[in-house]
Amino acid sequence: MGKSKVFYTDLRTKFGETLPLKLEKLVKKAGIEDLDFKDKFVAIKIHFGEPGNLAYLRPNYSKVIVDIIKNNGGKPFLTDCNTLYVGRRKNALEHLDAAYENGYNPFTTGCHVIIADGLKGTDETLVEVKGGEYVKEAKIGQAIMDADIFITMNHFKGHEATGFGGALKNIGMGCGSRAGKMEMHSSGKPYVEENLCVSCKACYKNCAHGAISFNENKKATIDLLVLH
Repeated sequence: MGKSKVFYTDLRTKFGETLPLKLEKLVKKAGIEDLDFKDKFVAIKIHFGEPGNLAYLRPNYSKVIVDIIKNNGGKPFLTDCNTLYVGRRKNALEHLDAAYENGYNPFTTGCHVIIADGLKGTDETLVEVKGGEYVKEAKIGQAIMDADIFITMNHFKGHEATGFGGALKNIGMGCGSRAGKMEMHSSGKPYVEENLCVSCKACYKNCAHGAISFNENKKATIDLLVLH
């Protein structure tokens, strides 16, 4: 596989040249209109952001891509999978609320939001990883696998375990169902050091899976089977 062509633009604007217009020129130059969108379902993978945080792309950028796809006969939808951790995106209802709160709705973006792995993160397709040494199959959100065309819109972010991420993390981790995300994190499993547990129950309150209970000594224990 050869090197990809990468197209850049700066963030400088002037009268009559907004950032959304620059994005439109950029993706057209990169060849987005060479794709056959006619009557195709197009999944636009994007991070909707946790309400209160600023680390997400603004909805007006997604509308640029949506409009191009629709103008070329496609059927776009914005999508992401539920998160593994506790937050506003751990199930589809809260995830949609968070997306709408951050401005991602049909009125601002021109298309619908679909949470790819469903209500509880269990709607998934098993995808063979050919030649995979550690992972033989990936659990991917059903709506993403049902799409005919896949486009990723990603923001630059850091991660304490993997450095800086962009498209690969947005696709690889972001498209995994909740079970898929668990498998990707399974090289390390949580455990409790009982001598340090003070029975404050903070872990119990913040566990998205209900996997934590307390033994006869009032020390926290984790049911790893529940996590799977």
